[in-house]
Amino acid sequence: MRLVVCVVGRVRVCEGLWPGPKLRYTETMEFVQLGRTGLRVSRFCLGCMTYGIPDRGSHSWTLDEAASRPILKSAIERGINFFDTANTYSDGTSEEIVGRALKDFAKRDEVVLATKVFYPMSKERGAGGLSRKNILREIDASLKRLGTDYVDLYQIHRWDPETPIEETLEALNDVVKAGKARYIGASSMFAWKFAKALHTSDTRRLARFVTMQNHYNLLYREEEREMNPLCVDEGVALLPWSPLARGRLARPSSESSVRTKTDRVTKVLYEASTAADNKIIDRVSALAKERGVSQAQIALAWLLAKPGVCAPIIGASKIAHLDDALPALTLALSPAEMNKLEQLYVPHKVAGHE
Repeated sequence: MRLVVCVVGRVRVCEGLWPGPKLRYTETMEFVQLGRTGLRVSRFCLGCMTYGIPDRGSHSWTLDEAASRPILKSAIERGINFFDTANTYSDGTSEEIVGRALKDFAKRDEVVLATKVFYPMSKERGAGGLSRKNILREIDASLKRLGTDYVDLYQIHRWDPETPIEETLEALNDVVKAGKARYIGASSMFAWKFAKALHTSDTRRLARFVTMQNHYNLLYREEEREMNPLCVDEGVALLPWSPLARGRLARPSSESSVRTKTDRVTKVLYEASTAADNKIIDRVSALAKERGVSQAQIALAWLLAKPGVCAPIIGASKIAHLDDALPALTLALSPAEMNKLEQLYVPHKVAGHE
């Protein structure tokens, strides 16, 4: 059996064989430490919100299983070993589709699987949140849907103002101690809340959040004020979600998409700042033409160069989206180019914590 051999930094992923279909690897992938942990992850994480039964949940643009599997297989072929989903994506069907695909296309120990808990999975009273009851219930439900006995990273999808952070962290610590999760992570919140959570873990000697999955891209840089510096100082890995601003940074400002037109979250995040953001998009477009690369590669290369950023969570509804993103790993922007991309930014209202 030939396995992928990893070295520090960039590796050449050649051919790997394991039970199931034979896959040939043709891309160069970079691997990095996940914060201060010993876990190594691919420089890009594949976000799996795109994969799920379309009429289950609030995302009509998701891909069903038949359309999702070739993209998940292609991601593995290109060296991506980090996959992020959530219990509520397409009412749990994202976890089911991703779990079956990874079982068929990879060895469990060779992938890093992440999911999340917070949003309610039913309309029952008490559903959702980060109570001990909900966390212990939802980790078991997620593991069943994913078809595995553990996840590598279990994340709180949002902050729960109704549950003491001590209760949440005690429950997450028990999940780790039970072997159902290897590490825990957090997602969008105010920095003071995250600092409180880290302090609580340290003083009580509980499992500590090792990642922060936050809203961060060229169009939304409010995280640079407080959250990003906190994470750099604490050794917490940044896993930015929406690195291409729901696709807006990947195309000219004059173009749109079905997702942009129908996705409620896109409107909440970016509609109020369209005029200012379009100027940045136009600058990304101009630089992409100068460098002879795609807009997505420019936007991702900028993000990869920022302090603390470990593995941006990229989405892909087509295999071509993976082909477009991966060259950003070798695209180095000069200080002048970085500055040019950042000059037009204006302060935004905090968005993404809901």
